[in-house]
Amino acid sequence: MIKTDIVQKLIDFRHERDWEQFHTPKDLAISLSIEASELLEWFQWGSNEQIALKLKSDKREALEDEVADVVAYLTYLCHDLDIDINKVVEAKIKKNAAKYPVDKVKGRSKKYNEY
Repeated sequence: MIKTDIVQKLIDFRHERDWEQFHTPKDLAISLSIEASELLEWFQWGSNEQIALKLKSDKREALEDEVADVVAYLTYLCHDLDIDINKVVEAKIKKNAAKYPVDKVKGRSKKYNEY
């Protein structure tokens, strides 16, 4: 997902500032949730049309900053817990494929326990 050299830049950035001490798994998970909420806030109260216009405006950079914050905290968490994000996402896709077979869910939004 994220390039190895970018991961290293994040790790180096944190290390140079001695922030590892603040980045416990609990605090990283909290920060990830906060940043994801800030990302969600960018879309709050906007219609699809308003959001489309906002995406083409100078406000897009604020959205991109929030995405970057989410990715940074998730990267720190995966790094510190030795989680291979590509491996776990691939495993989750396989689990979801079993839960949501195409012939039962295509074009439907029901949860696996509702069909």
